[in-house]
Amino acid sequence: MKTDRPLAPVPPVAGRTLDAQLHLMDRQVLDHDGVPVTTVDDLELSGPALDTELEPGTPAPVLTALLTGPVLGTRIFGGRPPSARLIRIPWKDVADVGVVISLGISGENLDAGWVERWIRDKVIGRIPGGRHDPR
Repeated sequence: MKTDRPLAPVPPVAGRTLDAQLHLMDRQVLDHDGVPVTTVDDLELSGPALDTELEPGTPAPVLTALLTGPVLGTRIFGGRPPSARLIRIPWKDVADVGVVISLGISGENLDAGWVERWIRDKVIGRIPGGRHDPR
């Protein structure tokens, strides 16, 4: 249905505006030392419930966390992984968003890097020469 009412101008916001698909999704996440931790698989937003119509003047949803986890199967076969299987990285821990997403914390303590640590310790570390830095 077409309406002749003009759209309200977008209110100015402090900070940087990000396009979730362009700037966040599938981006590599590095810890404060530049060590790869994971990639972003999904986002957690605060705000109104899903599939509810927003009234004019309703505050916009706010990004609260980056989500990562086992999503490959759901990308191939469809559906969504259970939220209990996704690992949350709070947005307050993000230091910079660029070509990669940089965290202001160490990645060793995040649950998101357990797969990489397991592969490093159990697979790569058992290959002859796999425990030393090639530099």
